[in-house]
Amino acid sequence: MWSAGRLLFLCVANSARSQMAEGLARMIFGDRAHVQSAGSRPTQVNPYAVEVMRELGVDLSSQTSKSVETIDPATVDTVITLCGEEVCPVFYGTQRRLHWPIPDPASTEPGLARDEMLRRFRAARDEIRAKLEELAGDASWSR
Repeated sequence: MWSAGRLLFLCVANSARSQMAEGLARMIFGDRAHVQSAGSRPTQVNPYAVEVMRELGVDLSSQTSKSVETIDPATVDTVITLCGEEVCPVFYGTQRRLHWPIPDPASTEPGLARDEMLRRFRAARDEIRAKLEELAGDASWSR
């Protein structure tokens, strides 16, 4: 059986993009992959990420934000960074690296409407999902 390998998704806070990628990868790859996510400045899983993933039947409520420093390089084959305009975390090792620059859907703009936040999170989720589905269709990337 083809294996998706051992994936690590990275962004800064490990609160939105990398958490959604972790949940989506588990949904798409199932037991064909070992999936992790982390960040350089972990905070907490964003409630909007939990909400938009629930729309797809993916439960992020038990996931927690983790520091990239807690990830054992021996448990990772491929590192996928999801940082858009910010500086991505560094992960040392010889793993295959992919970069998917996806803008951070979280915002600290005061007065940003709930509908706009949900739109931003859905856009990021859908872009990540499309990239993962493309990856799933390309077995040549797996070791």
